[in-house]
Amino acid sequence: MQLLNHARVPVVVSDILFETIRFAYEVAKLTKGVFDPTVGFTLESYGFNRHYLTRNKIESNLDLTTPVSYKDIVLNNEYKTVLLKKPLIIDLGAVAKGFAIDLAAKALSQFEGYLVDAGEDIYAGGLNEDDELWNIGIRNPLNTDHIIHTLKVSNMAVCTSGNYERVSPKDENKQHLINPYTGKTAKDSISSTVLAPFAMMADAFSTVAFILGKEDGIKLLEDHGINGIIITPSLSSYTTKEMEDYHYDENK
Repeated sequence: MQLLNHARVPVVVSDILFETIRFAYEVAKLTKGVFDPTVGFTLESYGFNRHYLTRNKIESNLDLTTPVSYKDIVLNNEYKTVLLKKPLIIDLGAVAKGFAIDLAAKALSQFEGYLVDAGEDIYAGGLNEDDELWNIGIRNPLNTDHIIHTLKVSNMAVCTSGNYERVSPKDENKQHLINPYTGKTAKDSISSTVLAPFAMMADAFSTVAFILGKEDGIKLLEDHGINGIIITPSLSSYTTKEMEDYHYDENK
């Protein structure tokens, strides 16, 4: 939010902030803007601008009249600066938690087995206490007390994005995962789970797959060699072709 007040000027930022913005920018380029970290103003207009603990509003007071995109961000890798060509709000919700998980996993890597659990995002390192692969459950989006699928993984991040928890306080038809081109949420998916070597990657691509929907989302994952599962409103599952490598089981 401080960057917002310094538009059109290169600003030196911390290594952590620079890396998260850089990764978000690269994913935006890779997905041709379907994933776009500059959707912050749109999310603010939908009411997604409250501190998750205090519930206090964080308002930019920005009167945004011209369209913005990731192309309005200029990064300098040598000096670790970020320049915003226009006033805009960067939203890193789809990568920041994954990055935090990756930092935690790196700190725990000295152990033979460990699990980093950040709600819907997980990194499973090594083997569990029984020297077996970790069992990671995917919640049923329509009945969150139950597991709809189970994965067996090791040294892998498993991240899920869905529309069943965060709904706009201003409009119940709007969620926080939106297509930047339409401002709307996909209608044919309610949950997207992605497996990747790093949580930041799994976090970002679970968001992209969710936004694109069942067919285009799975195609994008397969095009980039990433595995995942998309669940539809009817609780049908669409998976990438190599999910069986993770002993994919369906829970009846």
